[in-house]
Amino acid sequence: MSIIGSAKCAIVPKDAATDAGVAGAGVLLSFIITAGIALVFSSLIILQSCRRANSESRILRRLLSSLSDQQIITGIGIQAVGLAKFNSMVPYHFFIIWLLSLLSMATHLCTLLALVDDFKRDWVLRWLRQFLMFINMVLSCVFGIYVLIETMRDMHPTLPIACAFQVPAKAAPPNAATSIVGTIAVIAGSVIVLVASLWYLHSQRRKWHVFIQLGGMVLLIALAVGAATRVIMLSQAFGTPNITLRDSAEKDWSFGQLLPMLLLLLPLVSALEIARGEMSFPSSDADDQSPLLSGGDYRSSFQPNPFWGSQSYRLKSRNER
Repeated sequence: MSIIGSAKCAIVPKDAATDAGVAGAGVLLSFIITAGIALVFSSLIILQSCRRANSESRILRRLLSSLSDQQIITGIGIQAVGLAKFNSMVPYHFFIIWLLSLLSMATHLCTLLALVDDFKRDWVLRWLRQFLMFINMVLSCVFGIYVLIETMRDMHPTLPIACAFQVPAKAAPPNAATSIVGTIAVIAGSVIVLVASLWYLHSQRRKWHVFIQLGGMVLLIALAVGAATRVIMLSQAFGTPNITLRDSAEKDWSFGQLLPMLLLLLPLVSALEIARGEMSFPSSDADDQSPLLSGGDYRSSFQPNPFWGSQSYRLKSRNER
């Protein structure tokens, strides 16, 4: 059923259909493994930076960049699938998608903390990353609002999520207060963290650089662990769902579940190419003054946008050279 169709909210089904494309074992594992590896790599790079280590970790940074790109694209994609099935998807699957979007957000924000100098040096990567982060945050907020309304109205779990604004409100259960407050806090926190991350990406001050990196890393890892734990506990594939499902298809390992796991090998190919010298990756040193491949200019710690970037910044950089 398309997103513009009308949801049937009058009849309450006794059970709900499974959706292995959203909550299948392979889909969930690929999300969690990708996020886990990326967060570990981010932590290693941040700790190495805090210790002022000289190692450039080019392969590690390349792997982290690839895993983060994969995570943010799949995060936006699975949320688009949820919106496409808006009129037929039950709150159980909708909530899992929201948790996966939070996991994706934690991953790419932690990557930003670790690779902030790389994004500052290249305005194309910087603005592309900002655009994808914004899209992911907007979609996550939309999902969070519907999860909040569904919790406040105590909607029957087998009704489509599109019925959240159509069914009459009922008295919320006693334990709903914690869920409501937690959902609001997560939605508000997502917006605040995104704004803070964008400020950090464009900031030229390095005074609180170490404290921002360490504090942000701890906060984002805690968010990722919480979201992943909730997904594992709630999903049919690994835990106990809070809804009666029609079959156990989400536990089956089909080609659609194996494919996301196989895609985890792609970043390793890039890492092997770097190790063999077939690809180049820029140094992590923000003060590196080696010439860029595109012309006679030199790499600086922050590359301004050529369309509306600071002209005085570019003139200053040229005068200093």
